Amino acid sequence: MVAPHSIDTRNPAAVVQAVKDAFTGIGAEASHHLLDRLFRDVHEMFAGSYAGYQAIDMQYHDYEHTLQATLCLVHILEGRSRTTDRPVLTARDWELAVMGALLHDCGYLKTNDDQTGTGAKYTMIHERRSCEFSRIYLPRMGVTATEVEDICSAIICTGPRSKISQISFRSEEGRHFAFALVTADYLAQMSAPDYVAKLPALFREFQEAFDFEKTPPEKRPYHSLRELLEKTPGFWSNYVRPMLDFEAGGVHRYLTTAGQPNPYLQAVEANMAEVHRQLQAGTG
Repeated sequence: MVAPHSIDTRNPAAVVQAVKDAFTGIGAEASHHLLDRLFRDVHEMFAGSYAGYQAIDMQYHDYEHTLQATLCLVHILEGRSRTTDRPVLTARDWELAVMGALLHDCGYLKTNDDQTGTGAKYTMIHERRSCEFSRIYLPRMGVTATEVEDICSAIICTGPRSKISQISFRSEEGRHFAFALVTADYLAQMSAPDYVAKLPALFREFQEAFDFEKTPPEKRPYHSLRELLEKTPGFWSNYVRPMLDFEAGGVHRYLTTAGQPNPYLQAVEANMAEVHRQLQAGTG
C-alpha cells in the first residue's frame, strides 16, 4: 500500500530519486538518464532559467503540484505493474506518462515578454498551451509524433471540462497512461496536507482567469472564497470521484492492496471534512 506524502515533494531531488527507484523496480535503469534530463529541464522552466520563459508565478499550481502529480502517477504505475491488467505498460510507456505529468501544467508559464498578470490568467486554456509547448519541446527528447499526440491527449484529459471518453488516442497504452495522469493530477492535489490552506490561492487564480476571459458574473461558478469552499466537497463527490471511478478507469485502485483502504482517497476525504469544519466554524 502506498503511503501518500511519504516523500517530501518540496524536495525535488527526493522526488527524482523516488521516480528513478520505481523505474529500477521494473528493470528500467536505462531510463534514468532521460529522467534526469526531464526533471532538470522542467525545474528550469518553473524556476525561470529556461530560455524564453519566466519563473512560475502561481501559488496553487506551483512546481510542487507538478512534483506531487508526477509522484502519484508513478505510484499508480507501480501498482498497475504488479497486476495482470492489459495492456501491459512498458518502460517507454512509463517514460511518456512521466513526460505528461511533468508538462501538464507548463501552459501556465509566461514568456519573457508577457508582463501582464500571472500565469493564472491562462487557467481556462492552460492544457492547450501545455500541448503547444510539448509539441515543440518533446521532439528534442526523441519523442515521436505519435507519442507526442498521446501525451497531449493525456494532458487534455486533465481539464475539468474534458470528456475523457471522447478524446482520441493513437494507442491503447496512451489511453491507460492518460487514466493514470488524470487520477494523479486530482488525487495528488486534493489529498495534499496543505490542500485546504491553499484554497484561497486557488480562488485567486480562478478570479484572475475569469477576469482575463471577461467571464460575466452570472457565468462564474463562485464569487467568493466561501462559495468556493462550500462547493468543494460537492465537486469532489459529484464530479471528481465519479469521473475517476468510471471515465478514468478506476485506476486509483492501484494505490492500495486488496482489502485495504486507499490512503489517497482517505486523505481527500479528511480534507473534505476539514472544509466542512471550517465552514461550520465560520473560518472559511
